[in-house]
Amino acid sequence: MGRSATMNFGKFIGPQPTSPGPHVASIVYIVDDDVSVRESLELLSRSAGWLPIAFSSAREYLSHPPIAAPSCLILDVGLPDINGLDLQQQLAEGYHPPIIFVTGNGDIPTSVRAIKAGALDFLTKPFRADPLRDLVRAALAQDCERRARQTEVDSLQQRFVLLTPREREVLPLVVSGLLNKQAAAHLGISEITYQIHRTNVMRKMGAGSLAELVRMADALDIPVVHIRRPHGPSVRKFGAAELTLA
Repeated sequence: MGRSATMNFGKFIGPQPTSPGPHVASIVYIVDDDVSVRESLELLSRSAGWLPIAFSSAREYLSHPPIAAPSCLILDVGLPDINGLDLQQQLAEGYHPPIIFVTGNGDIPTSVRAIKAGALDFLTKPFRADPLRDLVRAALAQDCERRARQTEVDSLQQRFVLLTPREREVLPLVVSGLLNKQAAAHLGISEITYQIHRTNVMRKMGAGSLAELVRMADALDIPVVHIRRPHGPSVRKFGAAELTLA
């Protein structure tokens, strides 16, 4: 495609991707109503070992079934059926690959809006192929990391659903750093029963240590539990007698 190119690009889908077959190549989504631009970007992607999937409109892109493979989206601002920035906002409601904006009529406010909304970069035409190729590599690496994190969270979710209702009550108490007797009292159960539930939680979640379980709970957005000590006088029991302390 030469050392420079003029390009407009497309968008990505909201539904969660379906499972890929083995050895699926990284995908570069391209949306542009200029056939010459699409062909140039397809050639650039293939030369780098990526699989290009090109569309002439945002509507075509949205109707394409998502694929579970590392991907990025090269998106032009001036699409024929929807503004690229509006499409970016729409995609933000669900999963979407990292976005690289390209446009022939860029300005500072537009680029700032795109970057603030999460775009990886904003390029103005004409631009060189090498910088774009580097940006695509960075976007694909970013998507790989995000997919790996999501895979881990999905695995944790599968383990979490195996917990009993009581064990789901115990988990946030364990990771909150409460003493066994504090947590047991909070649930209204014996300390021994609480310890049994705690052991089951560690085993089912596959946590080898408390620190590991804390990291798992953080990934699952399980809130920390804060238990307030009761105010006012406390009571200690000494056999059959009671002593009230101020």
